[in-house]
Amino acid sequence: MPHQPVTPAKRNFARSMRSEPTEAEDRLWQELRGRRLDKIKFRRQVPIGRFVADFVCAEARLIVEIDGSQHAESRRDQERDAELKASGFRVLRFWNDDVLRELDAVCDTIIAFVRDVSLQPWR
Repeated sequence: MPHQPVTPAKRNFARSMRSEPTEAEDRLWQELRGRRLDKIKFRRQVPIGRFVADFVCAEARLIVEIDGSQHAESRRDQERDAELKASGFRVLRFWNDDVLRELDAVCDTIIAFVRDVSLQPWR
């Protein structure tokens, strides 16, 4: 899939998402920012094609999404993930509750996926 330029509207949307994170996104960002998690570089609310990814590790081509219950069995998320995978990314999804209650386990999982690019997300 060819690289799609990011529109100014998409860039502004990503900027607004960075200024209004959910509690779970904010909690995880405190662990990921500034290479705090195992010296891994992450960016947040990154425009990729027609989407905005919650967290991206470009080096590992890994996108981490934090989802609320509105994403359960979401056909739109499945289509989005398929398009991002076609662009060479793996998409790792966690529920808000996982981040808020099991942050260490979430971080350990992210490290494992960054360090082993053969691992494939389960949902």
